Amino acid sequence: MKILFFSDVHGSPESMALLLDRIGRFVPDHLVLLGDALYHGPRNPLRPDYAPPAVVEQLNSLKRRITAVRGNCDSEVDQMLLEFPMMSDYATLLAGQRRFFLTHGHLWNPGNPPPLEPGDVLACGHTHIPLLERGKHGIIAFNPGSISLPKGGFDPTYGVFEDDTLQIRALRDGEVLTEMRLNG
Repeated sequence: MKILFFSDVHGSPESMALLLDRIGRFVPDHLVLLGDALYHGPRNPLRPDYAPPAVVEQLNSLKRRITAVRGNCDSEVDQMLLEFPMMSDYATLLAGQRRFFLTHGHLWNPGNPPPLEPGDVLACGHTHIPLLERGKHGIIAFNPGSISLPKGGFDPTYGVFEDDTLQIRALRDGEVLTEMRLNG
């Protein structure tokens, strides 16, 4: 199974257009949106291309392949426009023998993990900083970064899961920036 993870869109249609290109090239079976789809939030700068209605159209075009969780900037008003559920604080996803705990990161995160088993993946966004590491108790912490408002000196990024390998890739060209074989 091929899964593409992305987070922290914050209403940027230009970033979504780049992601749609990556989706077209990678052809994932499933997409995971880890929150903060439309609103930029009071602590983030307003991007010049900020246009939530355009992002709504782009995201709704993916509605049959997407699993989404609520970010701290997502609201019931956003849900009224989106044609897929996104108001849950977390979801779980099974890919082969691998369990993913999907959350935005403002409630559950590597510093405050949910009860998971060794080898499970805690997938979250929120910090806008990509992360891929084996953490406490063998739990894999995975943050694909932000496609629109990266922080910490990083470029826009997204994540990929394929053949029991997690990767963080550059949004601009799909270059693999870091990867981890999970069964190794």
